Amino acid sequence: MSAAMVPQESNNHRTLGRKLGLFTFSPEVGSGLPLWLPKGAILRDTLERFLRQEQLERGYLPVITPHIGKIELYKTSGHWYKYRESIFPPMVEPRSDAEERDHWTHSHDSCAAPSFEHALEAEDDEPDGIDVEAYILKPMNCPHHIHIYKSEMRSYRDLPLRLAEFGTVYRYEQSGALNGLLRTRDFTVDDSHIFVTPEEVEEEYINVIKLALFVFQALQLDDFAARLGLRDSASSKYIGSDEEWEKAQAVIMHAVEKLGIPYSIKKGEAGFYGPKLDFLFRDAPGRQWQLGTAQVDYNLPERFDLSYVGEDGQLHRPVMIHRANGGSMERLIAILLEHNGGAFPAWLAPVQVMFIPISDRHVAYAQGVAAQLRASGVRVEVDTRKERMNAKVRDAQEQKIPYMLVVGDKEVAEHAVSVRLRTNENLGAMPLTSFVERITNVINTKSRDL
Repeated sequence: MSAAMVPQESNNHRTLGRKLGLFTFSPEVGSGLPLWLPKGAILRDTLERFLRQEQLERGYLPVITPHIGKIELYKTSGHWYKYRESIFPPMVEPRSDAEERDHWTHSHDSCAAPSFEHALEAEDDEPDGIDVEAYILKPMNCPHHIHIYKSEMRSYRDLPLRLAEFGTVYRYEQSGALNGLLRTRDFTVDDSHIFVTPEEVEEEYINVIKLALFVFQALQLDDFAARLGLRDSASSKYIGSDEEWEKAQAVIMHAVEKLGIPYSIKKGEAGFYGPKLDFLFRDAPGRQWQLGTAQVDYNLPERFDLSYVGEDGQLHRPVMIHRANGGSMERLIAILLEHNGGAFPAWLAPVQVMFIPISDRHVAYAQGVAAQLRASGVRVEVDTRKERMNAKVRDAQEQKIPYMLVVGDKEVAEHAVSVRLRTNENLGAMPLTSFVERITNVINTKSRDL
C-alpha cells in the first residue's frame, strides 16, 4: 500500500504511532525525544535484528561506542566547526580544582563548571591557565569508529574493515524543525564505516549499494529517488583537494552506472568531507526525506592520519565509506508507517497473530496453541476480553495485525484454527500444522503475501 492510497491525516505516522501503540512524546521529557512503547520497541528490535543479521552475513563487525566524546575529537574531524549550531552545548569539567568537579552549571555556550563559563571559544584552543576537559553528546559516530580503526596497526590483509553500530546520536534541532519521528533530537543510525584500500573502494561501494537496495525491497519500499550530492564550488564548508573530490565522485558515478540506477545530481548536498549517494523517500504529504546514504571519503583518513601496511611493507592511506542503509531507525519507521498505513509486512509486525476465542471455554485451547506458535518464533496475543467475536476481529484489523485466528468448538475438536486476514479475507478453517507452516514460511521468506 502506498502513501498516496491513504488519506494524509489517517496515514500520518504520528497518528498511526498513537493508534497502534508504538511511540509517544511527552513535553515533560522534552521536544523531539520519542518514547518507545512495548510494541514500538518490538518493532525496532525486529528491524535492527534483521539489519544486523544481513550485515553479519556480509562481513560487517559489530562495535559499540560511547554516547559522548571529547570535543577535540570533533575539532579534528571538522564537525565542531561545520555543525556547531546543531551540536548540544559542551560539558566542561575542570581538572585543576577537585572541589568543583561535581558542580556543573549551564551557561550560554556550555554546560560548564563554576568559573569556567568562558573556557570554550568558538574555534580557539583552551585559554592559557585553564585546565579543562570538554565533552559533547556525539552528533556523529564516525570519529569513534575511526579510533577503533586506529586502536591497532592494520594490514592490507585486514581490509576491507567494516565496522557497524546502531549508534544513537544527538542533534540540537530547532523546535520548529522537529517533525514526529522524521526529525528528532536523538536518533539511532544504522551506521557503518568501512575502511578500504584505494583499489577496493569501487567494488566495496557497489556492494554497499546492493545491500541498501536489498533492505528497501525487504521492507517493501520500492518508490525512491537516488541523488548524487556534490560539493558547491562556491562554498567554503568543504575540505580536501580537488583531486580527492574528483576521485570520490568518480567512484560513486561508476557504481550507480554499473548497477543501472537512475539518479539526479544536486550540488551543495555533499558531506563536507566527500560526495554521497542518498536515497530519498516521500512521506504522506509528498515531501522527500533521506533514508539511506553512502559516502566516499578521502579526507577524514588524512585528518586522523590513518594508515595500513601495504603489500610492499610501506604505510598507505585507506579510504573510508560512510554508510547507513536506512538512515535513522526513527525516520525509517516513520516512512514505513506512512507508506503502508501501519500494515507492516508480516515478518515485521509487532503482533503477527491474534487469537480470538469465541467464548471462555475456548480460551485454554487458544492459549495452548499460542504457546506453540511462540515456540516457533511467532509473536502472538490472545484476546480474552468479554467482547463479541466480530468486535474482536474488527479491533485486530484496526491494529493491522496480519492474522486473526478464531477458535470455537469445531476448531478445538479438530485441533484447527479459522484464519482471517487483516485484508478482511476469510481463509476458513485449516489444521494447525498447516497454519504454522504457512506463517513461518511467510516470516522466514519475508514474503509480501500473507
